[in-house]
Amino acid sequence: MGIDISKINAKVEVEKPSNTFSFDVLNKEFSWSKKIGAKQRQALYKDFYTLLNAGVDFSSALDILANQQKKKTIKALILEIKAQIINGRSFHEALQETGHFSAYEYFSIKIGEETKKLPLVLIELHKYFNRQLKLRKQIISAITYPVFVLTLTVGVLYFMLTYVVPMFKSVFNQFDAELPKLTEYIIALSEKFPTIFLAFIGMVLLFAAIFKVYGKNKTFRSYKSKVLLRIPYFGKLAKLIFLARFCQFLDLLLTSKTPLTDSLDMVKKIIGFYPIESSIEPIRKDIVKGSSFSQAMSKHPIYGYKLISMVEVAENINELDTMFSRLANEYDEEVEHRTKMIGVVLEPIIIIFIGLIVGVIMVAMYAPMFDLSKIINGG
Repeated sequence: MGIDISKINAKVEVEKPSNTFSFDVLNKEFSWSKKIGAKQRQALYKDFYTLLNAGVDFSSALDILANQQKKKTIKALILEIKAQIINGRSFHEALQETGHFSAYEYFSIKIGEETKKLPLVLIELHKYFNRQLKLRKQIISAITYPVFVLTLTVGVLYFMLTYVVPMFKSVFNQFDAELPKLTEYIIALSEKFPTIFLAFIGMVLLFAAIFKVYGKNKTFRSYKSKVLLRIPYFGKLAKLIFLARFCQFLDLLLTSKTPLTDSLDMVKKIIGFYPIESSIEPIRKDIVKGSSFSQAMSKHPIYGYKLISMVEVAENINELDTMFSRLANEYDEEVEHRTKMIGVVLEPIIIIFIGLIVGVIMVAMYAPMFDLSKIINGG
């Protein structure tokens, strides 16, 4: 027995989000906020689904959720949502009003209210955030060791060029010996290293400022996406992550019986990846003109042959929602595999890189020392 959504004062008119909606903010909201993180979100949606599906009325379900919270901030947030609903707002409007939920969440909740399938939407949101948490843990696990080793390498390089090489330089100057070209190059690099290091920090800050200022510019976003997709291995991983998200969104929307064109409109607003975002309006127009979804998608390389062919099959048997659910799971599995491989691929590369750097510096410093020892012994 589910909750009677008609008891909630839900407004059914479709509100168009502003065209100035910030996708960068949206992506941040997907991950975590100051009040409620992704881990708490997935637990809340699961518990809320369980209560509503068991027949608990909406108000009591919110009270139960609030009372079981250990964090006072989350409890206050739930009670704030309840107060908004009591004052006449619908559930999705209450979520939006708090400012702590993403567009994907309150648009999905809105669909659930309008189609009277709120419990289904809640469990899908739980699955979505559960997948995000799992992916985040996998990425952190995969890159922790490589990042640690790379950081250690930078520290060792800084120490050697700042302290060790100057010590050798003073010894070489005492004997006024002719040095190999490699040694001269390393010493010159050591002298310029503080300037190079500061220039590197400046470049990082400059790029951060450019991303901040031009982050919403379409030309910049298009160029940034093209560069990302061309990065070996990581470009493919990024593409898979966003295709998985694309399929997850359409799975939820189509399962909720939202029309395909309306679903695409919503995906465009929340996907946060320019190649997919920019392709959706042309796809939607082609569908309105009579093209099939798969035919419209085939004009855009970002989707790939596999996705397009599977969508074509799903259209023929009228099971688009089921197919997108299956595709989302397949993409998730591939993302999981590729994420695990990051550490496997990076570790040997980083170790070889460290060995080469340290080896070159040591050879450059010690080779002249052997020559000096011969001169001293001979003298």
